[in-house]
Amino acid sequence: MALTVDNISKNFGGVYAVREVSLECQRGEILGLIGPNGAGKTTLMNLITGVSPSDSGTVMLDGKRLNRLSPRKRAYAGVARTFQNIRLFEHLTVRQNVEVAFTSSEFHRARQASRITIDRLLDQMDLLEMADRPAPNLPYGYQRRLEIARALALAPDYLLLDEPAAGMNRLESTALIDSVRFIRDEHGCGIIVIDHDLRFIMNVCERIAVLHMGELIALGTPEEMRNDPRVIEVYIGAQDNNGEAATPAPRPSPSDGETTVERPT
Repeated sequence: MALTVDNISKNFGGVYAVREVSLECQRGEILGLIGPNGAGKTTLMNLITGVSPSDSGTVMLDGKRLNRLSPRKRAYAGVARTFQNIRLFEHLTVRQNVEVAFTSSEFHRARQASRITIDRLLDQMDLLEMADRPAPNLPYGYQRRLEIARALALAPDYLLLDEPAAGMNRLESTALIDSVRFIRDEHGCGIIVIDHDLRFIMNVCERIAVLHMGELIALGTPEEMRNDPRVIEVYIGAQDNNGEAATPAPRPSPSDGETTVERPT
């Protein structure tokens, strides 16, 4: 059982944002995706989830080709995601945001949805006491958690998280590490996570894929990536005295976001 990307490419105006990338996430695995801004990380996530069509290559879910499916049908097939820019239903409460997704999963993924409840999802993400609050009134970190809870309400086999720790302080990102591991253990889904917080990525992921200028340049364990000369050169930069990644090397290209056309430089 795996979510597989095979030789996938995407270009904008003749400039490759993703070029012949192949990787696989197994069910129950937490796979990190890192690289400089403009490396193609969010574009790759968009290709997997159908937000953007690929120019070539395939996306397979447990052996079934997804290329011709819309983002909604890919979600029904078992691939859910969050976005780099928070996209909550601002006119709804915390509970109602999750209910919208859960209603959809009850219809399209009834067998999987039968194993979850809205209150349990809210409790898992520390949102139960805030259930009746308007979603926009939550602190930023909890809005991120609400996005994850809503994605989980789709009862996914694979969960894709785009910058879930963005804007969080060290204490919040540490708590999120425990939450992501709990999600994997409790729901049994594979998880692909993009984040610039290297401490978060190195501590939560079992394997890490590194993109640079739209190409996959390295794939391995956190320890292997921490010591890979090319990864250090293009992204990680200097190491601190504890061996953890310090501030990443300067990133020359624009922010890697789903609403920004990526043109690696």
